[in-house]
Amino acid sequence: MEQLSVEMMIFVIVGGFLAAYVDSVVGGGGLIAVPVLLATGMPPAVALGTNKLASTMSSLTSTISFMRSGHVDVKAVRGLFVLSLLGAVSGTMVLRQIPSDFLKPLVVVMLVVITIYTIMRKSWGERSTFNQFSTKTAWLMGIAAFGLGFYDGFFGPGTGSFLIFTFLMLGFDFVKAAGNAKVLNFGSNVASLATFMALGSIHYGIGIPMGLAMIGGSWLGSRMAIRKGAAYVRPLFLSVCVLLIGKQIWDLL
Repeated sequence: MEQLSVEMMIFVIVGGFLAAYVDSVVGGGGLIAVPVLLATGMPPAVALGTNKLASTMSSLTSTISFMRSGHVDVKAVRGLFVLSLLGAVSGTMVLRQIPSDFLKPLVVVMLVVITIYTIMRKSWGERSTFNQFSTKTAWLMGIAAFGLGFYDGFFGPGTGSFLIFTFLMLGFDFVKAAGNAKVLNFGSNVASLATFMALGSIHYGIGIPMGLAMIGGSWLGSRMAIRKGAAYVRPLFLSVCVLLIGKQIWDLL
């Protein structure tokens, strides 16, 4: 692939910043970042790997930001992080044997249910009511963490939204649900990134500058979410869900 022009590199950097700003809070940054990378002319597989490099840098930044502000329940997520990572490794290995396209209709249905449920429960996620895991919820969250990690490695779209919804169901407020979700999403990103690196499907000359821009977008996005709370995160969460639904329907058609 030829070296990018200055104009195209600026396009990649700005696109990465915007993608990370959204992704740092509610996920869905790939809706912006992947089309930006494809516009450079790189093959789809390399675009996905390059995006994973940049998004992992972004995910680490937002994870640290949420943790430093106290909006991550470390006790609740420390074991789930490992399960998410292991799930992503398993999902990526299975992806090499089985195509993932059959999941698209199911993902649309799940995102529609999540969106409608969140709209109907208007005050949901404004205050945290979570205390601690019971034996039952611990097992369920362990399965969910591994399953969504597997899904992220196998297919991917909507992982951040599904994670946030899961933590909301446990009684976390929107901001803490977003912080917890970023920790698990970072685990699955690391696993997927390692796979792309092993396959040589990353353009480092583009991925690193984009990743640096995404660090800035991620830091700003997470700070905005922490400062403005549920009133900011909730509409952004719903907007990303709607965009993901539209994207999956477009792909099906």
